[in-house]
Amino acid sequence: MSITTEEDLFPHPTTNAGDDALIKVDPKLDNVWWKLDFYVLPILVMMLFLAFLDRNNIGNARVAGLQKDLRISNREYSTALTLTYIPYILVMIPSNLLLRRIGANIMLPSMTVLWGFTSMMQGEILLTAVVSSLFMKPRIRPLVFGPLGLSLFSGSLRGISLFFAIASFAGAFSGLLAAAISEIRTHNFPGWAWIFILEGIFTVLFGLLSYFILPGSIADAKFLTTDEKEALVNKLTEDGIISNDSRDDSITIRDAMEAFRSPPVFFMSLACFFGGSTESGLAYFEPSIVASLGNYSPNRAQLMSVPPFAAAFFLSFISGYLSDRYQRRGVTCIFFSAMCVAGFSVFLASDSGPVRYGSLFLALPGTYCAAPALGAWTANNSAPYTRRAVALAMLNVMSSAGGILSTWLLGFLSPPPKYTKATIVFIIFSVGELICAVCNLLYCSIQNRRKAIRRQAAVIADEPTGLGDKSAWFIYSL
Repeated sequence: MSITTEEDLFPHPTTNAGDDALIKVDPKLDNVWWKLDFYVLPILVMMLFLAFLDRNNIGNARVAGLQKDLRISNREYSTALTLTYIPYILVMIPSNLLLRRIGANIMLPSMTVLWGFTSMMQGEILLTAVVSSLFMKPRIRPLVFGPLGLSLFSGSLRGISLFFAIASFAGAFSGLLAAAISEIRTHNFPGWAWIFILEGIFTVLFGLLSYFILPGSIADAKFLTTDEKEALVNKLTEDGIISNDSRDDSITIRDAMEAFRSPPVFFMSLACFFGGSTESGLAYFEPSIVASLGNYSPNRAQLMSVPPFAAAFFLSFISGYLSDRYQRRGVTCIFFSAMCVAGFSVFLASDSGPVRYGSLFLALPGTYCAAPALGAWTANNSAPYTRRAVALAMLNVMSSAGGILSTWLLGFLSPPPKYTKATIVFIIFSVGELICAVCNLLYCSIQNRRKAIRRQAAVIADEPTGLGDKSAWFIYSL
């Protein structure tokens, strides 16, 4: 019943979690995954890429002179970043629940257009970063966990790896792009303002285009034949992403509350608070951290911020493949959390600029490779739809809450170049993330053994409907 397994990804005989009978996978599915990769995946990837690109640009703009030109203090800069997280937290759960009601083809392009417009206005309105942060910034990240995105998670290894890597790729690309754009000096706008303006304009244009090319549901996917649509629906029903019973896919208060009471969701939410703090801190402050390591020009600091993100990009592909190939979400989280501990420990212990720069090649990939595994692990172990949507939204809420802390740790409380307080906290948080992964792994293992005993003493027909991940026939992903 877990969402993604090796057997889900390759069309060959498989064994059902609760039955020893072999089930043939519909051969039409192989063509379906390729069509989804060709028609839908690029749109979602570009949306996610632009969301992270427009989020990271304020860190690049700071190095390019935003804080100096606007004459704002570190406290005011941290306040501006903090205000951006409040709308994130408030709209996260409602937006995930409304995605199915409104439709991905309407909601996601609308969020993309609004997000791009907000980014563009940050460059146009030269008052202070605090003023621009008061705009309500729509959260794009949940798109990969919507019904359409979950279809890709269920069947496409290529899609999974690409989604895992896109955040770090945006971080790398933002440094390169900012280095080029910041050289523009026209119409009385400084270079850092053009970072916001040009990136925002492209995001708005792509969002408008998405209204016409993104399908809202399987039924609306014109590139799929009737047989392919039927095969896809059957596959998603088999994997527990959608249900034959419409009541299982409806939005219910009971399922929402079950998500809050679920131990795996608790462990993963706490881990996302820890991981979200380090991830947001590096996303917003990595260019500033690099600039503080030596007497570098803003342009050189922008370019030097690229390699650690590039390393995270390539490692994301490798970790995404191995995690899905061997179905070991927990091991992936534990390994990369340990990498974070090592990276931040080296950064804290060393006084050498080159050594501390090298530590970013451990800390940043560790952070960016652990986070997607946490989300996928939660999606695998949450059902039905409402419970999964709320669980994933909770992860993002906790991640945003951690981000608020990081904006103050790196922006105000820990002066460069050592960032001592922030680094100590990030080491503790990385250890905490590792412990949460271990606890969740142990809990899921114990529950799977208990469910195996229950299955031996009962038949699936005797079990009440609507149990979701509480069913004896739902096998927790490890």
